[in-house]
Amino acid sequence: MEKKTPLYETHVALGGKMVPFAGYLLPVQYGAGVIGEHMAVRQKCGLFDVSHMGEFVLEGEGAEDFLNLVLTNDFCGMEDGQARYSPMCNENGGVVDDLIVYKEKDGRYMIVVNASNRAKDFAFMNRYLGESEKLTDISDQVAQLALQGPAAETVLRKLTAEDQIPQKYYHAVFDGQIEGITCVISRTGYTGEDGFELYCHAQDASRLWELVMKAGEEEGILPCGLGARDTLRLEAGMPLYGHELSDDISPREAGLGIFVKFKTKENFVGRKAMEEAGTPRRKRVGLKVTGRGIIREEAPIFAEGRQIGVSTSGTHCPYLGYPAAMALIEKEYAEPGTRVTAQVRGREVEAEVVKLPFYKRA
Repeated sequence: MEKKTPLYETHVALGGKMVPFAGYLLPVQYGAGVIGEHMAVRQKCGLFDVSHMGEFVLEGEGAEDFLNLVLTNDFCGMEDGQARYSPMCNENGGVVDDLIVYKEKDGRYMIVVNASNRAKDFAFMNRYLGESEKLTDISDQVAQLALQGPAAETVLRKLTAEDQIPQKYYHAVFDGQIEGITCVISRTGYTGEDGFELYCHAQDASRLWELVMKAGEEEGILPCGLGARDTLRLEAGMPLYGHELSDDISPREAGLGIFVKFKTKENFVGRKAMEEAGTPRRKRVGLKVTGRGIIREEAPIFAEGRQIGVSTSGTHCPYLGYPAAMALIEKEYAEPGTRVTAQVRGREVEAEVVKLPFYKRA
């Protein structure tokens, strides 16, 4: 049976169309529809409930060493309040999950994981936990709201003091205050726009949602659901676990090699397997549909009369105005401009390899 986030009743009252996702009941869209919500985030701002995401607290003297062991990115030299993205790999070099680590202070970090991987991630991390580290799952006590779009900072300025708003991307203010509600205020997001993710106690979620929505009225804020979250991240070329990332896809194949620190770290889980695999033979690419149709996930991709890969995500991109997909294909065919076809329900849909991301804000 699916769980409900602390904002479930709020979504129902707003007319949200509720669907099961990652073990939770969440709104896929509201009255404005996916396109309306998508365009609001691109041009104004939107508010998402992402309370289904998992949050762990890591504490202890060996916390930094632990992060450097279980994650592929390098966590040395982080300042207080800084956030850092990283894949987490298994021993075979596949991705267990991709996540964000926030440094609150020396010896204390918050780790944000994908909802569907929460239990798996917690068990995996515990396998490598030393005596000087403690990992606690606080997910059920935390709600997360994502305020995204070019007007996001204007909205937030109405609710909190200037020094509570992080000025740098991938930075956060711990113990921030929004109208008396204690929050982690983070300048991060999954839409390709400027914006913030607000972490608060579960019991404060409904009030925080109402405050943000009221403050955003003049800016044209809309409540947004899973549908727009997916179209926005796809336009922005952002990978989604279970699609562009999995236990069988390495971060280097997924185009995340920049987050795999072979040069600065001697040892991390998955390093040996990735080194032995050598240069990846397949690559994540963008596909712009040039024919008629939409390429969804798991469509076979062909070139020169044979299959060269498979699509991982695909949809119509509302802001760009054309259908696009991401795919994992043989590296020889990954050059932008390469013509390919996808098999969609027994017919061919023509596409062209393009550089990711499809959309990048000015």
